[in-house]
Amino acid sequence: MESVSFEDMRRAMVDSQLRTNGVTEAWILGAMGSLPREDHVPASHRATSYMDRAIALDDGSVLNPPLSTALLLQAAEVKTTDKTLLIGNPGGYVAELLKGHVTHLTCAAPADWASAKDNAPYNLIVIDGAVEELPDAFLGLAGEGARIVSGIAEGPVTRLANGVVHAGKVALKPFIDSEIAPLAAFARKAEFVF
Repeated sequence: MESVSFEDMRRAMVDSQLRTNGVTEAWILGAMGSLPREDHVPASHRATSYMDRAIALDDGSVLNPPLSTALLLQAAEVKTTDKTLLIGNPGGYVAELLKGHVTHLTCAAPADWASAKDNAPYNLIVIDGAVEELPDAFLGLAGEGARIVSGIAEGPVTRLANGVVHAGKVALKPFIDSEIAPLAAFARKAEFVF
């Protein structure tokens, strides 16, 4: 049996998962077609790193499916001049994708998002995971008119969503149901109910 190279798997991911599902941004297709996704997963998952599914990482975080990542970045309408904040793995796959495209990138782990305040305000915030709510203090990192893209978790269903910040508030509007890992740091606070 002939073995398939990672380069062949990357090309198949772009051609059969991304292009066929409406991903058209040249920079995303180019970056995801050249960045070795297999270098961002545990050794036990290298052979399946290009399947369209989430992969649990050794640090407890998750590498989201390629299609979710591509659709999220496409919805962000990333410009090279964007002052961008990535909430996700600072040394991870999405950080590497963005580093190759934007000139101003700050990365913060989800549980450490407050550390990004020194470089605020941002005009683009990419949250690599699903949130249940965004704290008001988090929205203080965004400038007026900033774009935010994220997954949102509504019970067991996750969707990709985007929105624009106005007067310190944002309404995230879902644009597609998609698998994306929930982020515990953005879980809804428990409320007392009779």
